[in-house]
Order: sequence, then C-alpha cells, then structure tokens
Amino acid sequence: MNTPYGLAIVDSCTSCTIRREDCFCNLSPAILRHFSQISHQTTYPQDATLFVEGQSPRGVYLLCSGKVKLSTSSRDGKVLILKMSGPGEMLGLSAVIAGCDYELTAETAMPCHVNFVPREPFLEVLGRYGEAGLRSAQALSREFQSAYRDIHDLILARSSAGKLAKLLLSWTPVNGGNSREIRVSSGLTHEEMAQMIGASRETVTRLLSDLRKKQYIRLEGSTLVIRNRDALEAMVS
Repeated sequence: MNTPYGLAIVDSCTSCTIRREDCFCNLSPAILRHFSQISHQTTYPQDATLFVEGQSPRGVYLLCSGKVKLSTSSRDGKVLILKMSGPGEMLGLSAVIAGCDYELTAETAMPCHVNFVPREPFLEVLGRYGEAGLRSAQALSREFQSAYRDIHDLILARSSAGKLAKLLLSWTPVNGGNSREIRVSSGLTHEEMAQMIGASRETVTRLLSDLRKKQYIRLEGSTLVIRNRDALEAMVS
C-alpha cells in the first residue's frame, strides 16, 4: 500500500525492508521494538520544513525515504545548501545530543517518509543500549567527515567552474565511469545548485551554458547527460 505521494507505508521499524548496513536503524530486534514504540512516522510533501536553524532541538528525524535539503543562511539572507540527505540518515542528531539549537535548516526536496523521535526518549535509548550509542557515534562521524570534505572543496576549489563540475560528478554512479554517456537526475534548480557551491544563480546558468557549448554535458528536460566525464574531472583537479 502506498501513500498519496507514492511512498510505501512502513508500519513499524521491525518490519521495515529498506534498512541498510550503514543506517542508524540497522539495530537488533529488541532495540527496534523499543525504537518503534517511541517514534512517530509521518509523510511530508515536497518543500516541507522539518526544523529551522536556531530552533530548540525537539528530537531527531530519521529519513526513511526521499531527500532532505540541509542549509544555513547569513544575516543578509544568503543561503548555502550544505548537503542533500538521503534515506537512512539521521537529521538533527548532533543538536539533540549536544543539547544546543539546530545548526541547520532541514527542508524536504521531494515527498519524504520520516520517523521522528522526541529528544528525551531518544537519549534514554542511547543510555540504555550501547549498540544504539555506537550507531549514533558512527552517524556523527560520517556527518563530520562529509562536512570536512564539503568545507575543503568549498574553500580550496580554484573556481566556481571547478565546484560546479565536482557537484555534477557527485551525482554520477560509482560504477558509471566507463559509460560513454552518464544520465543523472538531480531535481535541483539553478538557484539550488548555486546555493550548494556558494555562487550566484546567474553564474551557474552561465557555467552550464559553457559546458553545453563545449559538449561536456547535455540537458534533456530535468535529466543531465554527462558526455565527457574526463573533462569534468580535469576541471576539478
């Protein structure tokens, strides 16, 4: 059975079929039963806000399906998208554990199925089950490593063109390097691409036009076709 957004309904964590090895919720049955008792599953439409930067941490959000945009903004309203989170990721984890305000804003980039766990019950689970504490530590470590790579790329990349090329390459499958053409669908607007690389929308539009003229890429509606992966990789290096 599916929801109005076409997402499969998951009755409980114990019967979930989308758990992966690197997911927080890949836990033993006893912990999953406890987790199901304290969590609340909700389906959100696109562009829904889960939490905002500076808000007191109500709890953690486990993304079961869909994509969520994590962003931060400056006082003058400039937005920087730091990450597009995917299924299996825990959102708001560091703020909940540290007891500080959410450091980012989380908005759904498409219809999403989300499991929400209030802060106090979640912390109780971490204190009671060492396995859950280890999963949280692993999730925070992956979050730190991802943030480190993103900051490194944002600060040290030589040009906006190099940053855009790296962004486009990040959407390609790991095993797609030998394909003559690689088709990807990001679902991002030029404005959102600009927010991910710290540039203006006009700059992204111009750079994409340049890449098309050089025949490095081709656009087919919302689908991006990478025609020359080697050339994009050379722009990044």
